[in-house]
Amino acid sequence: MQCVPEQSGRNTRRYPRISLPKGMPVSWYGADLQLFSPVKTLGMGGLFISTPNPPPVGTELRMAFEVPGGSVRAGAIVRNIAPAEGFGAEFTRIALGDKILLQKLMNRLLRDFV
Repeated sequence: MQCVPEQSGRNTRRYPRISLPKGMPVSWYGADLQLFSPVKTLGMGGLFISTPNPPPVGTELRMAFEVPGGSVRAGAIVRNIAPAEGFGAEFTRIALGDKILLQKLMNRLLRDFV
């Protein structure tokens, strides 16, 4: 998985983010939809999903994606959208085991760029 640390002009982020130029597939679903899309950026607090038709801000979602060692499942809420590009979602519910898998992945990806 090729990735690069994302530089952001905003210093309000609680967690570093990694840009995933090749994407990573994520399954996301809400009330009336279920889609598979590539992840553009990933962090412990959430992710940005590339999709031409993002759901509205405030939409609650469930998502799942594969990482080395298993599958991460999380609840999330859409925090911002970029029309025709995708949306940023904040993780709202993530089990401890899933959080540990995500942290291991993030540690490995961030270590590669230190």
